[in-house]
Amino acid sequence: MVAARFFDGTFPHYWQAEILSARPLILPTRHFAYPAQAEEVERGALEVLIRPSLNEQAAGRCTDLKGHGFSRAANAASSAPALAAEGMQAANRPFPQGLKPNTSSCSTDGTAKAVPFQNAAGAGKESNQECQPSAQEFLATCALGFRDPAVPTGLWSTPNPDEICAVSGGYAYVIDTTRPERFTMIPYRPVLEVRPVPEQGLLLFVGHLSILAWSTNGQAWQSERLTSEGLTIASIEGHILHGQGWDMMTDKEIPFTLDLRTGLRCT
Repeated sequence: MVAARFFDGTFPHYWQAEILSARPLILPTRHFAYPAQAEEVERGALEVLIRPSLNEQAAGRCTDLKGHGFSRAANAASSAPALAAEGMQAANRPFPQGLKPNTSSCSTDGTAKAVPFQNAAGAGKESNQECQPSAQEFLATCALGFRDPAVPTGLWSTPNPDEICAVSGGYAYVIDTTRPERFTMIPYRPVLEVRPVPEQGLLLFVGHLSILAWSTNGQAWQSERLTSEGLTIASIEGHILHGQGWDMMTDKEIPFTLDLRTGLRCT
């Protein structure tokens, strides 16, 4: 049994996506496997057909931002996620384990090579050709983490309208749809919950011990260890997150609060 497939389009996005029940017999011209270094990446993998949608605002970004870095549009118009809605039906077949899980919940191992996005300091080195986004569809093969139904599987929009977050059995991949060779694999093994916080412009990834926040420009912060094992988000009020986690010394659930602007505990 595998986790149910899910779509969350909270953030505006420049793409459409469809989860396929099986790999197509005829592959599209562009096909990317995440992470490329994993063994048996195809076993039980999440297959997603992604179609970037370049409207006038997206197509003109490189020209408008020439010489000013590689920042993304902050107020993007939402593309209709029709394909995503159509593709959310789970396949009625068992999925085998895709990868041997890394027991560490906070580090990125050698099988998950993350390609960082260009920031303002490094953007000027890009050629005009590299800057041009692509609207060609591509197939994303995302390696399976765990078959446990307790971990998420599905697609999320992100604060960056060009990026898509695909989660396959708790293994989370943030992919640049205009340059699919660029991706980041979230270091938690597994991600236990994905929580959009649009008011703060953040997508939260909850692990066993801590929380990682993703923003328009990539990783915004990663909290300190918040619990001995297992944590839950109770509520979010403004920029304050309220949660609780089990404490080994007292054998009790201990509450905590985080400032979503910094990822630091509130005092």
